[in-house]
Amino acid sequence: MATVRYFAGARDAAGTETETVDATTVGELHAAVVARHAALADVLPRCSLLVGGVRAASDDTPVAAAETVDVLPPFAGGWPRPADAGRVVSADA
Repeated sequence: MATVRYFAGARDAAGTETETVDATTVGELHAAVVARHAALADVLPRCSLLVGGVRAASDDTPVAAAETVDVLPPFAGGWPRPADAGRVVSADA
């Protein structure tokens, strides 16, 4: 089983810092963690997933049984607050 480590907002949504997941691809892992923690459905699309320290390129990225997968939300202003989502800020403002 892969070890999934959650950071920042992803940790809050999952309600845990780490867990093990039986998955062979990033897509399977995504489905499994959302099934366990529904709040991750809104968070994961904005996150980077690192498989063994390398950013996963797609849902087809393999996940080995003893792999560590880090779930990293944007840290420096890349995470829109719900009130700001979809808001366009003018350069003249």
